Amino acid sequence: MYKLNLPEYAFRTKTENDKNWIFDSIRKKFVVLTPEEWVRQNFIQYLIQERNYPQNLMAVEKQIKVNQQQRRFDLLIYQRNGNPHLIAEFKAPNVKITQNAFDQVVRYNMALRVERVVVSNGIQHFACEIDYEKNSYSFLKEIPTF
Repeated sequence: MYKLNLPEYAFRTKTENDKNWIFDSIRKKFVVLTPEEWVRQNFIQYLIQERNYPQNLMAVEKQIKVNQQQRRFDLLIYQRNGNPHLIAEFKAPNVKITQNAFDQVVRYNMALRVERVVVSNGIQHFACEIDYEKNSYSFLKEIPTF
C-alpha cells in the first residue's frame, strides 16, 4: 500500500478471493482494502493513538440525510454528550484534495453541525474549526487532541 504522511501502524489484513482486506476496529469487521480505506484506517489509528480520540465515539461510513438525499460520511466523531464533534472526509493518496472535497464534507455538515472538519488523502491533511456564531471557519495548524 501507499506510504502515507502518518505514523506507521500494524493492521490485521488478509487476502481472500483475490482481494486484500483490512480489519476495521470501529466497524468490527474486515473491509476491502482500497487506497481510500488505507487512508481511513491509518487516520483512525492516528486519531486514537496520537490525538487521544476515543474509539467508542467514532462512527464509520454511516448514512445521513442531506437535503432529502441519503449520503454516507467517512468518519464522524461524537462528543461524550452525544453531539457530533468532528467529521472527516478521506480520499485515496493519488487523489488531489480540491475544493470539491471540502464542498462535499461541508454539505454533510449542514445536517450535523460539527465543530471540526478534516479532509485528508493520507499525504495532505486539512483541519478547520467552525464558528457558527460568526458564520466562519479557520484552518488549524494541526488536529487538536480530544
